[in-house]
Amino acid sequence: MSDKYEPSKIEDSFYKIWEERGYFEIDGNKAIQEPNKSFAIMMPPPNVTGSLHIGHALTFTLQDIITRYKRMDGFKTLWQPGTDHAGIATQNVVEKQLLAEGSTKEELGREAFLEKVWKWKEFSGGTIVHQMRKLGVSPAWSRERFTMDEGLKEAVKEAFVKLYDDGMIVQNNYMVNWCTHDGALSDIEVEHEEVNGKFYHMNYHFADNSGFVTVATTRPETYFGDTAIMVHPEDVRYKDLVGKEVVLPLTNRKIKIITDSHVDMEFGTGVVKVTPAHDTNDYEVGKRHNLEFIKCFDEKGILNDYCGEFSGIERLEARPIIVKKLQDEGFIVKIEEHNHQVGHCYRCKNIVEPYISKQWFVSKEVAKKSIEKTYAGEAKFHPPHWLNSYRAWMDELRDWCISRQLWWGHRIPVFYCDECNHQWATKEDEPTECPKCKSSKIKQDPDVLDTWFSSALWAFSPLGWGNAGQMKDTFNDNDLKDFYPNSLLITGFDIMFFWVARMMMMGEHFMGQLPFKDIYMHALVRDEFGAKMSKSKGNVIDPLDMVNEHSADIIRFTLAYLAVQGRDIKLGAKNLEQFRNFTNKLYNASNFLSLNVPTFEDLKDIEIKTPLGLYMQSRLSSAVDEVRNTLESYKFNEAASTLYRFVWTEFCDWGIEYSKASKDSIVELGAIFKETLKMVSPFMPFISDYLYHKLSGTTLEDGDSLMILSFPKDIKKDENIESMFSIIEEAITAIRRAKVIIDMGNSKIAKAYIKLDKNIDTVVAKPFIEKLAKVDSVEFVSAKVENSITDVSNNLEVYLPTSEIDMKPIIDKLTKQQEKAQKEFDKLNGMLSNERFVANAPANVIEENKKALEEVKTRLEKIEAELKSLS
Repeated sequence: MSDKYEPSKIEDSFYKIWEERGYFEIDGNKAIQEPNKSFAIMMPPPNVTGSLHIGHALTFTLQDIITRYKRMDGFKTLWQPGTDHAGIATQNVVEKQLLAEGSTKEELGREAFLEKVWKWKEFSGGTIVHQMRKLGVSPAWSRERFTMDEGLKEAVKEAFVKLYDDGMIVQNNYMVNWCTHDGALSDIEVEHEEVNGKFYHMNYHFADNSGFVTVATTRPETYFGDTAIMVHPEDVRYKDLVGKEVVLPLTNRKIKIITDSHVDMEFGTGVVKVTPAHDTNDYEVGKRHNLEFIKCFDEKGILNDYCGEFSGIERLEARPIIVKKLQDEGFIVKIEEHNHQVGHCYRCKNIVEPYISKQWFVSKEVAKKSIEKTYAGEAKFHPPHWLNSYRAWMDELRDWCISRQLWWGHRIPVFYCDECNHQWATKEDEPTECPKCKSSKIKQDPDVLDTWFSSALWAFSPLGWGNAGQMKDTFNDNDLKDFYPNSLLITGFDIMFFWVARMMMMGEHFMGQLPFKDIYMHALVRDEFGAKMSKSKGNVIDPLDMVNEHSADIIRFTLAYLAVQGRDIKLGAKNLEQFRNFTNKLYNASNFLSLNVPTFEDLKDIEIKTPLGLYMQSRLSSAVDEVRNTLESYKFNEAASTLYRFVWTEFCDWGIEYSKASKDSIVELGAIFKETLKMVSPFMPFISDYLYHKLSGTTLEDGDSLMILSFPKDIKKDENIESMFSIIEEAITAIRRAKVIIDMGNSKIAKAYIKLDKNIDTVVAKPFIEKLAKVDSVEFVSAKVENSITDVSNNLEVYLPTSEIDMKPIIDKLTKQQEKAQKEFDKLNGMLSNERFVANAPANVIEENKKALEEVKTRLEKIEAELKSLS
């Protein structure tokens, strides 16, 4: 073996072998599969909008670790891969590309535009899959799905038509969140941000010219849609005005003053304009009072004829123009600064409008049983506090708007008859006639479904549900029985309501069971200073760059080690350096073993006999139990920490060093280390496989991969041998401390005595202590040894006889240190005893000198104590 591990030489070649041999597929571990044990996890399908970010790398790393662990533990394992068409996001990407080329989707037409998007999907999807492979993930690639493939298109139609026929999907005119670029949005696709806005105080004059009333608004451009003025019924200031008419500024339209308890008397002037078609609260007021609903701009945000001279101007561009006109005409009397929350489109960041539109909705009743079952504990969140977040959202659930004004996506499977106005949902792609009147004059709804509608079926649709025989090569007939409900979901907390809650809803509704038993929500990956990563800050980390610079194993182990449940990850260079060193530790341990013994058997094939072998086997047993328990509870960081501690501290720092006093144990240590590599494999699959074959005297090309061998379990434990080596370690540490006192920490000494409080096999212990503590001869005694340097610990006392050591250089050195420290003490003490100095010196200088005096005093006392002990 060379002196340096070179991942670039093995990672791509190993991955290719693993995949070609079918190790990632559900029967890839057939030789070790146990009856009635299956494990399923669905990959959150990344959007085909570009490439993966570091958050994806975390998600896929954690999923791969648990999948590899379950595969090695004898489970029939499915990790379902796939990508998502991501309607709004992907269409936006391609539209921007067209704009850069000087074109638009309208100029291309629907079919040509969709061809463009499919080409982009192939490019982006290929990039994403390449990145995943570089990360070393092991999903069942032969079963890869895309949310708009032929089978999943059929599943979407199946779900839609069933819900439609059951009355759970309805079309209605309703106030929705409206992006003038992307169309209708669900509530969770709106990001609310606080903005520095303005409060405009406008005078509305009474129709009888008897005066005016002042209204405060943040949206002056919408006043053309006002159909009432509103005051609180108990507001005595305005009780005589109720029922009177006012004239809208710059127009001749008259509206009435009404009362409604929705008004906050303390806010603004206590008089509120009512714009039922452009405000969520006013929409409800309008329905209560049977007001007219007037839209003053269209779907693109362009002001219409209700706005008079401002018609044809975009709503946000129109605001300053309208305000200036109102000021010039004397209608605006005051403008105040005002901070308030404004909704923005989660994709294009455009300001979202409340807008009345005819849309398709899934009834919130669909979610009822899934909510009840989740509250009953049939699905568990990790960490558990996410249940509270889920509850907070679901308790306020509204109907889900599922129609989107896009071209890219699942076309809504509803058709309309031009002859008889019949409407129906069907799974047919192109029906030829109306089922009611048999007319051929039919057309399909132009909108597409919300991306999350198809994603909501992801827990079961790739398993064949509703696929209508399409994509048959990507699933098996028994998949739904074997893999639904899924065992686990791992995803970021930011899509809990976009995706997780909706999968719960659809899974329970169509399958009668919640789709997951466990839901692990991981936090964000931030930069090393805790800042959120963004392109504008320049702190975005590309997973592929990291793999090329460090290796897939290092990235994976770093992310797992830092993935504390419920806590954001701060990822920086120092973390990566730490685990680069861990990789080197593994490699160097293998090098040491190979230098002493050419090849090693597996642990199951040999009998451990030596004291050191029995000890390291017992410590491995504890590590295995810890890793198993922490992985089963999805505490990936604790599992990684256990591995790190066992390999670095217990096996290398102690086990390998002990072996230098017990050469006959190295054969056993090699077998134990090979078993350790099996435990490392889910976290660092490349280096573990490489080192395992090196220690076995084989290559991956002519032997099975470590990834389909059994994960360690039921390893023999020996409490007695562990107790003895605990005393050995304590003795070595005590001798090392005592040697530091006499400035011989790294030097070999002739003699050491040890007085034990516990009985151990001193014949076994003696060579280990002598070798690691660097002592020619260790003798065990029953009484205190006089004239010695002493160290006392929990279970023993150590004595280094001064008669065996030339004490003069040590005493001379300490004496010089004592003299120097005394001078420092006297100087500082003199300054602080000087009243003039204390009176004139700055307070911080006085404080610094006091602190320095305490430090030198402590140092002086320590030196004096050491001199006293030596004499």
